Amino acid sequence: MQFTHPQARLFIPDGTDTETALSRTTHLGIGAHQDDLEFMAFHGILTCYHSDDQWFGGVTCTDGAGSARTGPYERFSNEDMKQIRIQEQEMAAVVGRFGSMMQLGHPSSVVKDPGNALLKEDLKNLLLATRPEIVYTHNPADKHASHIGVVMAVIRAIRELPAEARPKTVWGCEVWRGLDWMPDEDKVLQNVSGHENLAAALNGIFDSQISGGKRYDLATLGRRRANATFFDSHSVDDADMLIYGMDLSPLAHDPELDILEYTLGFIRKFEDDVRSKLGPYL
Repeated sequence: MQFTHPQARLFIPDGTDTETALSRTTHLGIGAHQDDLEFMAFHGILTCYHSDDQWFGGVTCTDGAGSARTGPYERFSNEDMKQIRIQEQEMAAVVGRFGSMMQLGHPSSVVKDPGNALLKEDLKNLLLATRPEIVYTHNPADKHASHIGVVMAVIRAIRELPAEARPKTVWGCEVWRGLDWMPDEDKVLQNVSGHENLAAALNGIFDSQISGGKRYDLATLGRRRANATFFDSHSVDDADMLIYGMDLSPLAHDPELDILEYTLGFIRKFEDDVRSKLGPYL
């Protein structure tokens, strides 16, 4: 693989040759930062974990230099943090039995720049090499600027592929904003029950973030459990861990569909629901 950034790296945990490792990919997670995949794309990781014919491929777009840090990591430079986060992500790829792990090495400034096409070009090449059935990425209602940059690059990259090379399914997932506000009928429900040990092991690898001042490990599992409990108020729980997703497949398959209007459509449905419940009392 040829990447646009000189510090990009491809890691294949089981040592398979590059072409085979990439072409076997069925589930591809594309996240902004080291640890985003484990938090938002755990459904894909879990689906492939014990499978002989399904493989999870991971893509991390940024270099990890700008992460928050306190405690044992407070004196680490940006270069130090980049190396630590790369190592943590590759350790997670081993524990999660990824088929491949690609770290593209872009600074956050590149990912957030609407006029910079480098990330999009990298993703086009990766999507052509992997041909996944399903892609997990950030959702366009996320509040983190780098996450928005990534999901926009993903959609634009897919739209530039030949129709037969586009993934059938694209899901936008939760990180820096949950999707509990979405209408229930529009939520993509990803049941990840029964494997809290694997989830905790993957989340806990990222010590530079957890000991560095952010308990993402606890927050992520707490959100999944809350999703499962609060999804339906009139029945007992069918799952104990749920991840919500936003279906971005229509955006990937129809280049004429407006990304902003598509996203705002879900928000308007939320507004309509609030109005309908409050209206009779006003």
